[in-house]
Amino acid sequence: MRAFVFTDKALERQAGRFVWLSINTERKANAPVLGKYPVKVWPSFYVIDPATERIVLRWVGGATVPQMVRVLDDGEKAARAKASPGAALADADRFYAEAKYAEAAAAYRKALETLEPGSSSYPRAVESLLFALSSTSDQEACAVTARDAFGRLKSTPSAANVAGSGLDCALGMKDDDPRKAALVAALAADARAVVVGSRAGLAADDVSAVYGSLADEREAAKDQAGRKKVLESWAEYLEGEAAKAKTPAERTVFDAHRTTVCLALGQPERVVPALLASERDFPDDYNPPQRLALAYAAMKKYDEALAASDRAMALAYGPRKLVVCRTRVDILTKKGDAAAARRTLEEMLAWAEALPKEQRSDRAIAAIRKQLEPAAN
Repeated sequence: MRAFVFTDKALERQAGRFVWLSINTERKANAPVLGKYPVKVWPSFYVIDPATERIVLRWVGGATVPQMVRVLDDGEKAARAKASPGAALADADRFYAEAKYAEAAAAYRKALETLEPGSSSYPRAVESLLFALSSTSDQEACAVTARDAFGRLKSTPSAANVAGSGLDCALGMKDDDPRKAALVAALAADARAVVVGSRAGLAADDVSAVYGSLADEREAAKDQAGRKKVLESWAEYLEGEAAKAKTPAERTVFDAHRTTVCLALGQPERVVPALLASERDFPDDYNPPQRLALAYAAMKKYDEALAASDRAMALAYGPRKLVVCRTRVDILTKKGDAAAARRTLEEMLAWAEALPKEQRSDRAIAAIRKQLEPAAN
């Protein structure tokens, strides 16, 4: 978003309508903000009413420039909404902003019934409904909603999210559900239409996520050859997008997904040059060395992996440092250094317990303690 969307001149006209604020949720100083405006999914974007300091609209995930403009327009309307034809959507947005997903899902369904055909708010409402349904574990309703909406949205920037989210939900249905097979097949076809189509107007990270969903679908079908084919196409797509980047900031956007797919392919060496370039271009960012640690570990180059982990540990902060620690524990375990792995776990536990309450995860702390138990016996 920073590299491709918020640098776009089309957003300049929004300067007089909104006060922009970016919060790094990993920083200790920002923990109180999380207490007031919790974030469970990154990135998340909030439109906040300055009079009430209440979130009036929330958008989860990335967005294209047109989608972000629509979010801002609808956010302003939601802040001003009273009893009006748009109030149903404002009610849905309010529930969604408050993470009341069951209420939000019902309200979005009602809002979609009242929106005029061709409404510019329709795609956003559908995407928010899908997230709300997924968050309440109503996988079948999520899959059915996506299947029914895709035809209307297949030529819009929402096509990738709708197809990918729907397929993920269909795959999450119980195996004995009689509707699962047909929904998976239909949504996989929609997802394939996204990745083989023109992809014009789609966010690259959204398209990338669809490839991931298609790989999961082939894995669920126990089709390893088909999964490998999807993974290879995914890697080639990301490498092509990275090659088109005009700046290092644009190029590094693709590092996370490239690391994921290259590890899945069993080709970690394939992403190493890109990660080394990112570490050189962004020496204060812990992400490149952290991803290098994963790649080197997969290559069984444990000394190089630990060296990269050292660099990441020196730069990491907040809850994300636990991810770096977790990778280090895995590297040490694979190397056969159980004592060092345990020491890292103990340090990890101390760090997790010392985080501000707004950033602390009881689940993460319990998991670390459980991992320490066997070594203590």
